[in-house]
Amino acid sequence: MKILLAACNAKYIHSNLAVFNLKAYAREYDSHIILREYTINQQKDDILKDIYRSHPDVVCVSCYIWNITFVRELMQDLRKILPEVPFWAGGPEVSYDAEEFLKKNPAFAGVMVGEGEETFLELVKHYVDGTVSLEETTGLVYHKPDGTVINNGWRQTMDLSKVPFVYEDLKDFENRIIYYESSRGCPFSCSYCLSSVDKKLRFRALELVKKELQFFLDHKVPQVKFVDRTFNCRHDHAMTIWQYIKEHDNGITNFHFEISADLLRENELELMSTMRPGLIQLEIGVQSTNPDTIRAIHRTMNFGKLAEIVDRIHSFQNIHQHLDLIAGLPYEDYDSFHRSFNEVYALRPQQLQLGFLKVLKGSHMQEMTKAYGIVHKELEPYEVLGTRWLLYEDILRLKMVESMVEVYYNSGQFQNTLLCVEPMFGDAFTLYEKLGQFYEKKGYSEISHSRMRRYEILLEFVKEELRNANTGRVTWEKVADSIIYDLYLRENLKSHPSFEYDQKPYEKAIWEYRRQEKIPKTAHIEVFRDGRILLFDYENRDPLLHNAAVKEIRI
Repeated sequence: MKILLAACNAKYIHSNLAVFNLKAYAREYDSHIILREYTINQQKDDILKDIYRSHPDVVCVSCYIWNITFVRELMQDLRKILPEVPFWAGGPEVSYDAEEFLKKNPAFAGVMVGEGEETFLELVKHYVDGTVSLEETTGLVYHKPDGTVINNGWRQTMDLSKVPFVYEDLKDFENRIIYYESSRGCPFSCSYCLSSVDKKLRFRALELVKKELQFFLDHKVPQVKFVDRTFNCRHDHAMTIWQYIKEHDNGITNFHFEISADLLRENELELMSTMRPGLIQLEIGVQSTNPDTIRAIHRTMNFGKLAEIVDRIHSFQNIHQHLDLIAGLPYEDYDSFHRSFNEVYALRPQQLQLGFLKVLKGSHMQEMTKAYGIVHKELEPYEVLGTRWLLYEDILRLKMVESMVEVYYNSGQFQNTLLCVEPMFGDAFTLYEKLGQFYEKKGYSEISHSRMRRYEILLEFVKEELRNANTGRVTWEKVADSIIYDLYLRENLKSHPSFEYDQKPYEKAIWEYRRQEKIPKTAHIEVFRDGRILLFDYENRDPLLHNAAVKEIRI
């Protein structure tokens, strides 16, 4: 008997922790289980061939918001070439309407609903040795031979410490993100999130967590991304883990946590301030600063306190902070989102993630679509198209803002240029809004651009804005110098940009300075229009942002 566990990931760098957990939990039947990971970017024919040639007796596939249509189409074709093989689905995208899913997708024999480890083990026992019947297996919704659908109900949540560690052999995870969970569930009830449905928050035993984290540290894994929904919701749990990774830091591994910043306590902040730059990074969901919106989505968040803590962490200069906003939430119109953006942007996180509401099956937000006038895409990811407060035209404008923020802010490649340019506009949001409009007007939004071309477009945009408005003390020359500064912060350019200040008059003096001071060839010296002469040292970089060390010199 051969049971194939299949995952269809969004990208190759992602791994599917769920299917590895299922396989590990059913380890007594390991010889009967094969695991395959694919991506939605692969050709379906290649996946069909691989599954077919694996000669499975049962196929179980993991279904998520990013792959459900892909999986449905794949299984419809696979059914034609493996007509006798039962197909089972599992995952959040099929759990909350399992009966409806089976009616619309007859290629599947059944669905595993909710937490899957124990259910999968019993399903394996059913197929391998017949010791468990489908009728007595909780957590299954399935077709009977006569076509009727049987729902055995959801299984009770399990002790998280019973889930085996899946990373004993790291060969399967080379060049991929390592995901790890030390807790399941969430204490909050955000209406757009499925974690709010399961209120049974539970934690993995800390001694087990320490042992497993040490494995990652010993193997110098580049990054471990915790999938805990609100990592710091239990103070002692979070503090113990943060203390452990600080004390056992290998100088390489980075740990990513999703936290609620306004829950952080003083001793946690003091500990963070002593960590190696880059040891941890924090993802903080703000979503909106509109109080009516925050109440409507059942979120608990004190933005004033959050802002204070983000500023405090920022002062440590050792931790990447990623702050999230969601467009399309109730009571948030275009002007309100404009304000939310500016208030979060003012905190200067390393990443500002601007996302759009996804109306997930089983969420409270789905129940409220009529009341809130929410319309969304029929297919995954069920993204918002409009609300009572936000028209589709507004969403299109925000899409361009998102694109510009991703290119110019989140890349970290334009940080000094943006600081130079921002005073030309009423606020930060207006800068990205107008830049997006410029891209659309020039036809640039449909083209893939090199990094250098992005700088050239920004300079072209600034030149047009300077012609059209009084922009104070900002000049084209100042912006051009800021761009040169940002370019050399990252790398020693092989060719000089067309907008660079003429360096030829200074070549002899620079050469003589290099000789006298024994400056290595890897370093770069640049003369700027304002008279500054800067040395960019690429052998000494900022440990957090990886920018070259810079010092002013005289030649």
